[in-house]
Amino acid sequence: MIPTVVWGTGNVGRAAIRAVAAHPALSLAAVLVHDPAKVGRDAGELAGVGMELGVLATDDVEAVLRAGPVAVVYAASGDIRPEAALDDVIAAIRAGAVVVTPALYAFYDRHGAPDAERERVLTAIAAGGGSLFVSGVDPGWGNDVLPLLLSGLGGAIEVIRCQEIFDYTTYDQPDSVRYLVGMGQPMDYEPPMLAAGVPTMVWGGQIRLLARALGAPLDEIRETLERRALERTVVTERMGEFASGTQGAVRFEVQGIVDGVPRLVIEHVTRIDPGCAPDWPVPPDGDGAHRVIIEGRPRIEVTVTAEDEGGSRSAGGNATAVGRLVGAIAWLVEAEPGVYDALDVPVPPPVGIFGRSRT
Repeated sequence: MIPTVVWGTGNVGRAAIRAVAAHPALSLAAVLVHDPAKVGRDAGELAGVGMELGVLATDDVEAVLRAGPVAVVYAASGDIRPEAALDDVIAAIRAGAVVVTPALYAFYDRHGAPDAERERVLTAIAAGGGSLFVSGVDPGWGNDVLPLLLSGLGGAIEVIRCQEIFDYTTYDQPDSVRYLVGMGQPMDYEPPMLAAGVPTMVWGGQIRLLARALGAPLDEIRETLERRALERTVVTERMGEFASGTQGAVRFEVQGIVDGVPRLVIEHVTRIDPGCAPDWPVPPDGDGAHRVIIEGRPRIEVTVTAEDEGGSRSAGGNATAVGRLVGAIAWLVEAEPGVYDALDVPVPPPVGIFGRSRT
């Protein structure tokens, strides 16, 4: 059993605790939290598994890392604290841990990571012997291993399009929805996540990774952005009111340009109400889905939906992304210390999982 720490108990951390507890090769060694109200609470309670797991949450980072965990699932957000997230991850690597995380966008494509950040991570690996694997929660597999798998089933390929289509009122992170993405804000508000260059900073690594896997030389990466206002006031169960005339839907693309043509596209279509921007792509049913479309001959389209935490598709998407990260730990522990990305790390089945009852 591989002693594994889960660092953070938000949307990603809850799913990580459940995934570690269920994995036949892993044991939950510790849970790190920031909120003082969570300190001393059982991990099973925090993750909603319906039973105690016998691991009490702590905020003593130094003590946990001093114990020398073999693996760390770093589930704390890096959206508005990228430097602090990198500092945390480096501390865990220096402690000798294999670290898996969605928090460091720059490392989606290990070859494209900024030199200064990459050097800091490599120095930590040399000192501690740990490793790093980063994969996204939008989810990462939907923008790398799944489109690459499907591309191998095609003949002539024109465009590979990866879509996330979601009702964001189901996403349990109201500050991000309202302020980072700008839902419910006046149309002259400039959401930080939609500012020019930011989508490329976040998803450009996945475009570069796809291009590298396909041997497609990129001319450049471009962005497109559309925003729509609500035509009526919407009252939601989780996030309250969104006023008429405020931002109600966003559609953007990060495009990999090959020979002057957008060939690799990561597209997000996000709404507060299904009646807003009804002409944009919609999920086949429910509140959200992830979809990969291979335009070519044959045309291939696969839509994936996942549910967790009482039927939430947002939670389901997070859980599948976490499954990819947690499922990589055993492989990473056996591999040489280093920086890895989705093209390096397989998606192994968790042998022996049937009959596990802790989740």
